[in-house]
Amino acid sequence: MIPEPNFPVKPDEFVGRRPQVEAFRQALRQGMATGRTPSFAVLGEWGIGKSSLLSKCSAVCEEPEFDMLPVPFSVSNELGDYRRFAELLVNTFDGCLAHAQSIQARVRGEAQNWKLKSVNVGPVALQRQTPKLFLTSGTAILRHAVQDAWRRFIQPAQLNGIVFFLDDLDNLATPSQDAIALALRDQFQSFGIENINCSICFSAPANYFSNIRSLAEPAVRFYDKVYLGPFSLPETMEYIEAIFEKVTNRAEFAQWLHSKTGGHPYFMAFICRQYAQLTYGDDKLDATEHWHEIFHRLEKEKFSADLAQVTEREVHLLRALARCEEQEINRKEFADYARIYFTRLTDKGLLTRTGRGHYRLYHPLFREFLRQTK
Repeated sequence: MIPEPNFPVKPDEFVGRRPQVEAFRQALRQGMATGRTPSFAVLGEWGIGKSSLLSKCSAVCEEPEFDMLPVPFSVSNELGDYRRFAELLVNTFDGCLAHAQSIQARVRGEAQNWKLKSVNVGPVALQRQTPKLFLTSGTAILRHAVQDAWRRFIQPAQLNGIVFFLDDLDNLATPSQDAIALALRDQFQSFGIENINCSICFSAPANYFSNIRSLAEPAVRFYDKVYLGPFSLPETMEYIEAIFEKVTNRAEFAQWLHSKTGGHPYFMAFICRQYAQLTYGDDKLDATEHWHEIFHRLEKEKFSADLAQVTEREVHLLRALARCEEQEINRKEFADYARIYFTRLTDKGLLTRTGRGHYRLYHPLFREFLRQTK
């Protein structure tokens, strides 16, 4: 396996996360038994492996035991509104139907030519660009498409259901995040009531529901939430064994890597990619031999880009936090900086809020970088 830190892991090279993958398989079994598959929210910080888990679960849907249609979709922040999101999602759904192996030859041609031609959303003209309308029309588009495809293709092909995988749902924030959460909850709950086994699995930051809980409690309860954390040491060992099959000191290197990265998948992949290139053909890895060179490259490719998105005042705060002996700090200890600075840096992914008024830098390696630079 070749580490690719900037891409989701291929399903056939996926390692770790066994409890999460098995929980998803169990949810599919439940859906096959009841006709209503639970929906999932995969939550976690940047680089923790949310997209990779969604990709793996998408592949699980196509296993012979389940024979369900996965519809992977990456949510872009350029979509603009819910109606446009629904239109593009239906287009992706269309492509998945046309290429599904389970779709029998006699309906494949019809599926390839299937397009959503029109949707009646009531007397309101679609040209009126109001948040409520975009939710209403987008919901109607998606409902019409799923109902029609279920009757014409999914049931004749004897597929057991549909799972929409929406990666980075937080990018869709218009008209508002609480409205999106409620619309999706209502949409997919209604499919279950209509005996259409169609569910949703989306990824988002760990705090996705924190700002909408009071406004959208039903949406919060609707999803089985999967919070992803760093790899455990055994998972790190499994990862190292998949990359360095011929290396004799894999256990020792895995211990070192886990201590450096804390099991963070992105940093593990970045560092392992560099070691794989620099030590190609070696039967033993010396963790310290190339570390300075690799850390310098990490500075250029990741940490410098992190600082490029912040103001000078925010950089001063980050460096002040890095100089603290304790990794977790209380905001009150930095009275010279208004609360808005902590909020902005959290929104940019450079700080992690660990509790009321308590924060830490998003990764120890970033902290090390800030301490070494001026």
